[in-house]
Amino acid sequence: MLKFFLHMSKAEQKQRFIRRIEIPSHNWKFSAADIQERQYWDDYQRAYDDAITKTATKATPWYVIPSDSKWYSRLCVSEIINQRLSELPLAYPSLDASAQAQLKTALEQLDRETD
Repeated sequence: MLKFFLHMSKAEQKQRFIRRIEIPSHNWKFSAADIQERQYWDDYQRAYDDAITKTATKATPWYVIPSDSKWYSRLCVSEIINQRLSELPLAYPSLDASAQAQLKTALEQLDRETD
């Protein structure tokens, strides 16, 4: 399991809200509730810190990703996923003798077909 927390600064959040308001095609992304919730920014930060601290383990750590830059945060996440996947002992499953025989029979049947 991989757990990511995409952390955005309050200043960046403000700029994104402003863009959502000023760019008509982005208006749908904005909610007035977002502005109301900003007054609880510090409370949210403490809650995130508490949740991350209490749920991080050696086997399933949290990756806290700086997310003021979308391209950079996406790069970080993709590199972590790539690294963790490369650590897995991935291999194609092997077939027993019976399954191998079934493959041989199937191939023979296909070879006998006349299109």
